[in-house]
Amino acid sequence: MMNEKELKALVSLLDDDDDQVVSHVTDKIRSLGKEIIPYLEQQWENSFNPQVQQKIEGLIHDLQYELIKQRVKDWYASEDQDLLTGLWLIATYQYPDLELEKLKQDLEQIYYEAWLEFKPDLYPFDQVKVLNGVLFNKLKFTANTKNFHSPGNSMINVVLETRRGNPISLCVIYMMVAQKLKLPVFGVNLPNLFVLIYEDGKNSFYINAFNKGLIFSRQDIENYIHELRLTPQASFFESCSNLEIIRRVLRNLIMSFDKMGEHEKAEEVKELLLIIADGADLGV
Repeated sequence: MMNEKELKALVSLLDDDDDQVVSHVTDKIRSLGKEIIPYLEQQWENSFNPQVQQKIEGLIHDLQYELIKQRVKDWYASEDQDLLTGLWLIATYQYPDLELEKLKQDLEQIYYEAWLEFKPDLYPFDQVKVLNGVLFNKLKFTANTKNFHSPGNSMINVVLETRRGNPISLCVIYMMVAQKLKLPVFGVNLPNLFVLIYEDGKNSFYINAFNKGLIFSRQDIENYIHELRLTPQASFFESCSNLEIIRRVLRNLIMSFDKMGEHEKAEEVKELLLIIADGADLGV
């Protein structure tokens, strides 16, 4: 690793008139990896040249993006493919300083609020009603219908902060809290909608977190599929994996960035999806 004086001299060359020099310096800085990010941030603050600041911003973003790609590869290769870790990785695309520990604490607080009112010996419908009451009445989680296509709906930190989200973000928060309460609640990948299933071997019903935890039946899903004129598939009725959830969140984020006209970001998120994609995921 270079010392501070060498790094400062290197960064100062970003202002050079010779494009070849700037290109060489940029490649050199990139090769130093994520360890140089704090130093680049410091140099950005100390620079009074907007062009140099812009170049530093680009370098910081590139280095952070390479770090996310590596972390996504590591997550994909991990045995449990932890859901919260996967959601945290997606959020760090926009919020690189976000700490996983902060998300864990936020979820722990929601779990605690639910635990205070929860009684394990309740019937399944009543268990769900208690959780609905805490999440949607007490804590005011709600559907973000006003800004449905906002990229923030795919960022778990934003949803936890604003209490507004899209179907999948509200479902994953609901699911993680429910599972911490030892409830058999899992995600279901429906076309155009993400819902939850409560399934314990004896009881089986569905929950729509986007509609304040509305409980519905398998017949309702069959009617929904019929309205969409689709052929029913087993996956429309069964629980899905953490990997499938993370893939779907990424696809939503790509669509959001495209709708916002942020096509470069959409392309970068597509690259993240490709790391964990199967053939069916390539079309968003």
